[in-house]
Amino acid sequence: MSRALRRDLTLAGISLAGGLIMFALGIVRTFQPAPDAPTWLFVPPLVAVCVALALRRVATRTGFALGTVAVAADLALGSSLGTLLIYTQVLYDTCLYGSARMWRILLRVGIGVSALAAVVGPILAGSWRGLALAVPATLLLVLPVVTAISVRQYRDQAAAERARAEQTARLVELDRRQAVTAERTRMARELHDVIANHLSAAAIHATAALSLHKRDPDAVEQALKVIRENSVQGLAEMRQMIDLLREGASDDEPIRARLAELDQLIARARGAGLTVRLETTGEPRPLPVGVDLAAYRIVQESLTNALKHGTGRADVAVAYRTGVVSLTVENPINGRSAVPGAGAGLIGMRERAALLHGHFDAGGDGVRWRVHAELPTVAEEAA
Repeated sequence: MSRALRRDLTLAGISLAGGLIMFALGIVRTFQPAPDAPTWLFVPPLVAVCVALALRRVATRTGFALGTVAVAADLALGSSLGTLLIYTQVLYDTCLYGSARMWRILLRVGIGVSALAAVVGPILAGSWRGLALAVPATLLLVLPVVTAISVRQYRDQAAAERARAEQTARLVELDRRQAVTAERTRMARELHDVIANHLSAAAIHATAALSLHKRDPDAVEQALKVIRENSVQGLAEMRQMIDLLREGASDDEPIRARLAELDQLIARARGAGLTVRLETTGEPRPLPVGVDLAAYRIVQESLTNALKHGTGRADVAVAYRTGVVSLTVENPINGRSAVPGAGAGLIGMRERAALLHGHFDAGGDGVRWRVHAELPTVAEEAA
């Protein structure tokens, strides 16, 4: 048995006991259409209305019908106060636990009966004092319904607020998960750009050094210098990224990679054995931090791919136009690579452009590979 049902049965039992006590005290009839009716005849309607009270949750309509029949029988005998009081609770529960259609019907009926009593009362009494007949009708039929409607509205409003709070909590959790996923993606992209590029160059030259260590000592020395330079640069950029991820690690902002350092990037690529031709059009200007970093990383990744998959040559074109910086890297391809790749570099470049609402495309025709990106710089103009 559920806790709610136990409470309903307890309430019904207490109501029955209260009605019987009123009978024992002689509080039975409120008026006497049948003065000769024995008192015990009022007990069955009282029991019936108490049973209706116990059914308020499990069978609301059945309880209301049973209570209405019981109070009609009670009124026919003379109307006992206890039965009428318990019936007001039945009406209240019917409106509270029943359907919205039920309380609308009961409210209309209650108002109609009260209005009818207000009209018929003075006619029967022959005086305006007959309006008093509408008072018990209002107290019995209208007041419990209005009270239940008010409580029901508060209950429905509370349920709606709970549902809204739960939905908000779910949205917050979803936003948190999306933020975590976006941060993990960003960190993976940064790690790839910081580590993979330098390690790729180091791996290529390590392979060359292993194959030439007996025949060409000078080439081996040059390869080792490139490996050392890329290792040192990779460590420096890794420290910068760690400083960015640490909160409050330093009062000084770490130096970020930017397009203004493109000459140094190209110098390292040339030191790694890649012939690079740089062409800049337009007037170089400061760029927003996100655009600056993305442009640098796109060129860096493109040069790394040219070193891994190309024939030793790459053409870089940077164009500063109104509201846009355009990047183009082209290189011949040979279809072979000393270092295997998983395609994460292309994905990272595409994601960087997409995050800035820019355009990115990359592809080849079997002879040349071309990477092209256009990054908007609207933020710098708004500033």
